[in-house]
Amino acid sequence: MAEIAETGGQQHKGKKRAKKHSTHIDMTPMVDLACLLITFFVLTSAFTKAKVMEIVYPERQEEGEESNAPQISERRAFHIILTENDRILWYAGRADPTRETLPTLYETDYSADGIRRILLERNKSLFTQIQEMEEAVLEGRLDVPRDSINAMRRQMMTDDDVGPIVLIKATDGVRYKNMVDIVDEMAITNIARYSIVDINEVEKVMVRRFFAAESSGAASSN
Repeated sequence: MAEIAETGGQQHKGKKRAKKHSTHIDMTPMVDLACLLITFFVLTSAFTKAKVMEIVYPERQEEGEESNAPQISERRAFHIILTENDRILWYAGRADPTRETLPTLYETDYSADGIRRILLERNKSLFTQIQEMEEAVLEGRLDVPRDSINAMRRQMMTDDDVGPIVLIKATDGVRYKNMVDIVDEMAITNIARYSIVDINEVEKVMVRRFFAAESSGAASSN
């Protein structure tokens, strides 16, 4: 608050001199206001959360140790093989070298009409359930807090027992961006179970045969 100090002038020869005023501003209220504003913004601001990408890796297995990995149903198994030059190959089922024929490799890309459409078709049941749940909550038809949507989505994905189990593999020459893009597609299409694993020898042979057939004009494409 401002204070005004008055100093009386002395009279000389019968004349009254004007009073001199000095102004002093008290900044205490401004400091208090600044502290209150800082406290308000700290309490009401949302702190930035680190953006992380969850990736599931299989447990490391020691040499000679018997594998304890769960068996994947051939009906649900879906394999994505990333290759150089931003290309994607995929096949369903299991590449069993003891069988007379190996699964057919198909090619697609990273577009919405490529691998995303394929994943949505195979995960249609779970994706539709999650989408309907989110719409019901946002429209008020489902009486649950909106901040519970993520928890409900995770529970639905945990309970899923019919959707695809995606195994992501990469050949030499694949860029890091390709791996990030394909994991993003897992989140977009609500794939409940996926893992990044090493490509095996049988699949390497399948990839070589695919590109060899492509060069001769007989490759299958999606």
